[in-house]
Amino acid sequence: MDASFWHQRWDKNETGWHESKANPLLVTYFKELSIAKGRRVFVPLCGKTLDISWLLSHGYRVAGAELSQIAIEQLFMNLGVQPEISEVGEVDLWSAKNIDIFVGDIFALSRKSLGPVDAIYDRAAFVAFPQDMRNRYTAHLIEMTAKAPQLLICYDYDQSLMEGPPFSISHEEVHRHYRANYDVTLIASTDVAGGLKGKCAAKENAFLLRATA
Repeated sequence: MDASFWHQRWDKNETGWHESKANPLLVTYFKELSIAKGRRVFVPLCGKTLDISWLLSHGYRVAGAELSQIAIEQLFMNLGVQPEISEVGEVDLWSAKNIDIFVGDIFALSRKSLGPVDAIYDRAAFVAFPQDMRNRYTAHLIEMTAKAPQLLICYDYDQSLMEGPPFSISHEEVHRHYRANYDVTLIASTDVAGGLKGKCAAKENAFLLRATA
């Protein structure tokens, strides 16, 4: 998927992936990361997700990356805070108390610009990339975050029945991308109510990734 695809979706408000409340798997299983309040959580391809509000309300600091400025304008509007905006390398940084969102191409975001993070919450990024981009994404994420522990949420369904995004990610593929750097544990698997986009049966799976020694 190129940048124009996502810009077009936001321009037309075609954001069916946006949930009207914090993701239940986040609410139930974020504690499995065992990070203290005040620690910094990275949310790649965050959009305007209400998961950010949930993390902030539970005492965490949030860093995010998002291609669409429209999404981040709406995010800060929903949070009711006015961001300070600056340039950081090839991306823009929108900041307010306890939140830093980098607006631009995630592959242009460096480890130095991002700064230290204590955990990753990925519900929307891995599943957004087509297969030929996932190797690049996961390698970049691992390097950029210094192998921070991760709560990863993916969909698993018959890809022949529906085009992504979100793309289907099997257990085997999660292991293939991450097992060299993490211990990978499936901690939850739930049926998507009504099917994914109402088109096909799907599982929503939560994985806990902890860095190996």
